Amino acid sequence: MRFLFILFVVIPIIEITILIQVGQAIGAWYTVGLVLLSAFIGVNMLRYQSLATLGRAQERLNRQEMPGQEMVEGIVLAVGGALLITPGFVTDVIGFSCLIPASRKAFVKLLMSRFTLIVASQATHREGGFQRPGPGDAAQPRRNGDVIEGEVIDRDDRDKP
Repeated sequence: MRFLFILFVVIPIIEITILIQVGQAIGAWYTVGLVLLSAFIGVNMLRYQSLATLGRAQERLNRQEMPGQEMVEGIVLAVGGALLITPGFVTDVIGFSCLIPASRKAFVKLLMSRFTLIVASQATHREGGFQRPGPGDAAQPRRNGDVIEGEVIDRDDRDKP
């Protein structure tokens, strides 16, 4: 909940404040031009970085490897692109940091460790006593090693002597 508050309330207030201050310092039209220029440069950087990441992913697929890092890089690039087309200087700084390879690698490393932690946690829950239903679980019964013997009784058979 705190994250959403920051995302939808605090960041726009900071953006508006900075835009007003920059507009007073250099002029409104120069500020608009600067925002448009950063969006234009950002979109071109996004296109170049996305194609490079796609090429690396295709190389890994051709080697029969899972392009996990490239997939996470694609997510970071998409977020960076969305932030760059959002008007404002704070979002532009975060967006450009998603597009610069060195900082993007740091974001990817952080996200990959987080994803690995979540996947490992869910795998531990599946192996232990607590099991979450997953895709395909309805088709395959769980086998925990316990055998329960029983007898099937047809309802029509109970009424007959």
